[in-house]
Order: sequence, then C-alpha cells, then structure tokens
Amino acid sequence: MTFVLAQWLVTIFAMISLMHVYWALGGQWAAVAVVPQVPVEGGELTLRPAFKPSGWLTFLVAAALLLIAALVCLRVGWWLPTVHHRALQWVISAIALLMFARAIGDSELVGFFKEVKGSRFAWLDTWVYSPLCTVLGAGLLAVAWV
Repeated sequence: MTFVLAQWLVTIFAMISLMHVYWALGGQWAAVAVVPQVPVEGGELTLRPAFKPSGWLTFLVAAALLLIAALVCLRVGWWLPTVHHRALQWVISAIALLMFARAIGDSELVGFFKEVKGSRFAWLDTWVYSPLCTVLGAGLLAVAWV
C-alpha cells in the first residue's frame, strides 16, 4: 500500500515539476491559471497577475518538486536504496506541513481562506490546487511514518 502511494506521489510531483520546467522555458499553456490575480486599482472587474514569476525561480521550484519526488523514492526504496533514517522522516514531514500550509493559504491570494476571488486562478485554487496540496501533504506524512 505504501509503495503504491509513493508511486502516486512521485508521479504527481514529477508531473508538476515538468510543468514548471515548461513554464520556465517560456511555455504559455495554462500560465494565466497558475498565478494569483488581483484587481487593478480603481477597477473591481479588471484583474492583473499578482506577480510575474521569473524563469530561474520557476526552474528552482521545478528542482524542489523533483527533489521531493526523489526523497519519497529514497524513503520507500523505489529506484534507489531504501533509507530509514529519522532525519528523512522529519524532512518529508516538514514538506508535508508546507503542503498543508499552502492549502490553508496566506489569507489573501492563495489557499482555502483567500480573500481575493473571482479569477480563474481563485476558482482552480479552491477546487484543485488547495485540495491537491492537502492530499499530497497527507500522502507525504503517510510515506514518512509508515
């Protein structure tokens, strides 16, 4: 059961990492739906991206997501020797807590309790991104402590 969960986690983190590489290289597909949007000053109905992610920072996110996948592989012995060290358990647990924190959000732009709503990103964040972060966090905790 843990091995199947680990395979699922590694696949999801690797796919999200590849999407970040695509965006870092200038890809535009779905780019408008993955950056929070804020209202333009003086206009309630017009939205603009809250920030423009740089290519190198997007590559860094991709590398971090791939590292998480590798840590899960280490924990369960998939493609790499199994590591049972407590430090690995704690690192994976800390990442799980970060996933839960992302799901809860910053109370303004992202997470279940965001204030800025009405954009495609906000809808996807409520119904896809935040629930996914919750599920990934729970999966990471399960892999870390089983």
